[in-house]
Amino acid sequence: MGQRIVGLTGGIATGKSTVSDYLARVHHLPVLDADIYARQAVELGSAVLGAIAARYGKSLLHPDGTLNRGKLGEIIFNQPAEKAWLEQQIHPVVRQCFAAAMAELAEAPVVVHVIPLLFEANLTDQVSEIWVVTCPLERQRQRLMERNGLTAEQATARIQSQMPLAEKVALADVVIDNSADLPALFRRVDEALQHAPEGC
Repeated sequence: MGQRIVGLTGGIATGKSTVSDYLARVHHLPVLDADIYARQAVELGSAVLGAIAARYGKSLLHPDGTLNRGKLGEIIFNQPAEKAWLEQQIHPVVRQCFAAAMAELAEAPVVVHVIPLLFEANLTDQVSEIWVVTCPLERQRQRLMERNGLTAEQATARIQSQMPLAEKVALADVVIDNSADLPALFRRVDEALQHAPEGC
């Protein structure tokens, strides 16, 4: 069997970070995170940050020239066309970062790619198997409210703005159920790691 490249995804606040942290800490696997690369794509002096400032004006920047993520979030969350434009700027950079990192990990038997927008960004070709972390809607909403300080309505809106979790589950090679406690979650991860999906 060749190199296993696990595409770890799921819905917002379903537990992706908990799973990826466990894979790195306990199983000592290399974990590459699309969110980190996306943040790097808009760092001070980057071409993407320049494009954002040109499109929306300097009001989207802090006094030190860095991106005001809160203001940008308000724009793209309420305007799908602007969200699509932003993703067109960032996704190619993220792809390049993954490619550069993977060139250094050619000998690693298993590499984990944490990609929240795995399906939406058409990055499924980057991985050999897809793991989707899922949990009940009410738990997802509660976690999101607690983590981001949102109201129930705000949390629901963010969840509904994403590709439905059920659709992601239907496309998964492995479903990581995060509806119970942490030991149960980690047992499921251990099982998934021990048994590569057929055809992967």
